[in-house]
Amino acid sequence: MDRTVGFIGLGQMGAAMAATLLKAGYRLRVYNRSPEKSQALLALGAQLAATPHEAAQAGGVVITMVSDDTALELLATGPDGFAQSLGPGGLHLSMSTISPALSRRLAALHRDRAAFYVAAPVLGRPDAAAARKLWIIQAGNAEAKAIARPYLEALSQGIFDFGEDPGGANIVKLAGNVLLASALEAMAETLAFAEKNGIPRTAFAEMLGATLFPCPVYQNYGRAIASELYEPAGFKLALGLKDVTLALAAAAESRVPMRLASVVRDQLLSAAAKGRAGMDWSALGLEASESAGLRSTGAAVDEEA
Repeated sequence: MDRTVGFIGLGQMGAAMAATLLKAGYRLRVYNRSPEKSQALLALGAQLAATPHEAAQAGGVVITMVSDDTALELLATGPDGFAQSLGPGGLHLSMSTISPALSRRLAALHRDRAAFYVAAPVLGRPDAAAARKLWIIQAGNAEAKAIARPYLEALSQGIFDFGEDPGGANIVKLAGNVLLASALEAMAETLAFAEKNGIPRTAFAEMLGATLFPCPVYQNYGRAIASELYEPAGFKLALGLKDVTLALAAAAESRVPMRLASVVRDQLLSAAAKGRAGMDWSALGLEASESAGLRSTGAAVDEEA
């Protein structure tokens, strides 16, 4: 088996995943729209591709981890897109959080070229990617998943399969992120409630994480919200807003009301409008504190503008 992989998208998560693959013995040809982000990987032995087209080789494997639908579609199908060079027998392993509609379009595009497509979004943050501790959600046809398996195993502690429809994996990932965002909002509101009534935030968060909600989400994010540690971002608020918005669009298409997701989307949108798009999405805690009159409502500088 040729162990050369095209890897596209070197943000915090992509860079950590690419480094893990290099350490597992794979050779990488990497591409990022901002090429300076590739320097650490080049030092580990990766090769730099000048275009997405160059990152792919005929019949090979391309892994993508990019920010949104627009970026991925352009990278795959634009003038220098990798779909043209991947060709028969090649595999596109899409690990970004994207819409199920785009996932299905890309699967059809590759199928028309006799190539394979697997949707494999991840659960976990960059530190988990670096430690090979991601959880992976996959969907696609059986032959494609068999090809993808070694690469996914090199990145993860476990793989959950959701059938043949590639869009199914993206539905599961978006649903998971709605649950996470809803937990953040719930923690943000109750911590503000506790503080406003004289209860120390950190003590309340510690009790929740040890009793009612003894799980990493409440323990780690609860600690961050209680201590108001919203920077540096492990997962930017702008990305959380994008994911909840995608979930609501997919829900509308399938006629599923998601009232709580709508509330969380508006809270994230409010935070972004105040210049907090570059903060961690746990900065929902700052929104709740301000609404309770516990903090200033001064706007931050918008890193996404």
